[in-house]
Amino acid sequence: MFLLKLIGFLALFRSSYQQFPRACATAEALLSKECCPVWDGDASVCGESSRRGSCQDVSVTDAADGPQFPHSNVDDREKWPLVFYNRTCQCVGNFMGYNCGDCKFGFFGPNCDERRESIRRSIFQLTTAEKNKFIAYLNLAKNTVSTDYVIATGTYIQMNNGSTPMFRNISVYDLFVWMHYYASRDTLLGGSNNVWRDIDFAHEAPAFLPWHRVFLLLWEQGIRKLTGDQNFTVPYWDWRDAQDCDVCTDEYLGGRHPTNPNILSPASFFSSWQVICTKSEEYNRLETLCNGTGEGPILRNPGNHDRIRTPRLPTSAEVEFCLSLTEYETEPMDKFANMSFRNTLEGFADPSDGMANRARSTLHNSLHIFMNGSMSQVQGSANDPIFVLHHVFVDSIFEQWLRRHQPVGAVYPAANAPIGHNHGYHMVPFIPLYRNGDFFLSSRELGYDYAYLLEPGQRFLEEFLAPYLDQAQQIWQWLLAAGILGALVAAILVLSVVLTCRKRKRTRSSYEERQSLLHDSDESQNLNYQTTL
Repeated sequence: MFLLKLIGFLALFRSSYQQFPRACATAEALLSKECCPVWDGDASVCGESSRRGSCQDVSVTDAADGPQFPHSNVDDREKWPLVFYNRTCQCVGNFMGYNCGDCKFGFFGPNCDERRESIRRSIFQLTTAEKNKFIAYLNLAKNTVSTDYVIATGTYIQMNNGSTPMFRNISVYDLFVWMHYYASRDTLLGGSNNVWRDIDFAHEAPAFLPWHRVFLLLWEQGIRKLTGDQNFTVPYWDWRDAQDCDVCTDEYLGGRHPTNPNILSPASFFSSWQVICTKSEEYNRLETLCNGTGEGPILRNPGNHDRIRTPRLPTSAEVEFCLSLTEYETEPMDKFANMSFRNTLEGFADPSDGMANRARSTLHNSLHIFMNGSMSQVQGSANDPIFVLHHVFVDSIFEQWLRRHQPVGAVYPAANAPIGHNHGYHMVPFIPLYRNGDFFLSSRELGYDYAYLLEPGQRFLEEFLAPYLDQAQQIWQWLLAAGILGALVAAILVLSVVLTCRKRKRTRSSYEERQSLLHDSDESQNLNYQTTL
């Protein structure tokens, strides 16, 4: 009941984040290749009147790509975003966004001058109210159409080089599912099933961790904009040494269906969700892109997976070995890299010796395999809300490695990485633009941290005390009223006791006065008896 009321209240808000800005999804913008929308705050392009930014030419890196993708000028994502736009808003200072209307990560307030560090906590450290709110936010995002962004349903060529725009509305949550799909989809080479599969702008190469870091920051910021809750942080699931899917219950992200183990329990909110972008083979056959249409329920059957490929969930020892690796990336900078921290954490190398192993799926990959459903297919894996909790924890391991080894920016590959993964490459398909190498830095510089990585004193405050303080803050009016009422009751009781004591004292004094007269009378009577005798 609480969740239904909260979802109903939050439905009053309408906002979203990322991909093709609605203002740039027109023939005029595509033909001019300019995406520089007006910021409503001052009615100027890119907020230029308020000195937030200006419309500038896009600069792309000319560093050589690796040999994994032998084609050129066949994919809209090459040299992103030049196929669609060569001019975008370039924001200055603490401003960010497709029209410079937002704040950079870690900054808040109308002028983006309030620096604040947000703390991400374990989902099991959330209070009941916080957990219910998180689930309500997920459902709101799933059922709210984005007002700022749309998705492309065709390639630039299919749009007649921009003269016939092909875009469609999408919900806030599904917008992020589509972005994950779009970054990892196959390249369409022309003709049914004529595709190049060995390409991925978000996986199997150096940008895997920075790309998902930005993805999560945008997801978090999108939820804040949608709900108006600027204190929201996305939680994580610490799956080290877990024996089963601890979050797969109706209290959290959905338990098993009682009669069909491949779908979610009808008691879970998520059982009614429809997945998108899961039919990659059909898209390849039809030479089309995912258009955001629902394709069935979330599939999940945790534990009933290929146990030869993934014997179990990751252990603390495996994570620790991964963290001990000193090289972020090694040649050939893809899923065949040995002794690479990135490749080992991603799950293509063995977490006991760091050697690439095509027959095994470990660490990050093992969670996707273990879930045995929607999570297990790369392009559509973000449909399952467990995806977010999982990747937040993966990001925390990335953060541990950065703090332990403190690499300089030059450690991130500048050239010869697979297409889309060099230091200076703009991440696909984000607009505004972000470069891979710019997010190869501590999370603290981006305005967030993890509760379990804090100093002991801070950790106690965030993990144990803060939730209850937050809960108390939410009900302080009731606590104040209860305190006042308690004080009144106590005052009445004290007054009653005082009055009772005074009454008893007066009664006793009166009794004592009457008793002395009786004694006199008795003595007189006794004397009379004597006299009479």
